[in-house]
Amino acid sequence: MTRIIDVAAYIIRQYNAVTGEILDEMKLHKLLYFTQRETIAATGEPAFNEVFEGWKYGPVSRAVRDVCFEGKITVPTKEIPEELKYIVNNVVFEYGLLDSWKLSELSHKDSSWQNARKGLNPDENGEVPLSLYDIRADAAKIRPYDHVWDMYYGEFDEA
Repeated sequence: MTRIIDVAAYIIRQYNAVTGEILDEMKLHKLLYFTQRETIAATGEPAFNEVFEGWKYGPVSRAVRDVCFEGKITVPTKEIPEELKYIVNNVVFEYGLLDSWKLSELSHKDSSWQNARKGLNPDENGEVPLSLYDIRADAAKIRPYDHVWDMYYGEFDEA
């Protein structure tokens, strides 16, 4: 399976290619979380096995936090599969132009983050991992890329 640091490195490169900017770490963690959620929604399987913790500003991966410095992954990385690149590209397109605080706010709406935060003060970082079961439940609530259909063709009618 793909490692989260490989996905992080790809997100950093894609974000820079799209915006010309360096990706801040807070936004990186949120884009990784949305990649995981949307990969599960699209394929039924997670993109990577590493976990997120329910920190005060949203999901955070310690595996990435430990190797990310000034918008770069500081360890060697590998290419990710083409089908995952497709999902990441869509996540960067959909969420990448939103600021970090908006992404934090969006991640706070998901039950996976809310459940990992139970019993914590609002200003306290948590160490409780987000449950993959809960991320799957959040993924079941979305239909990936409907926004693209709506943007170009109007509302999708299933009738």
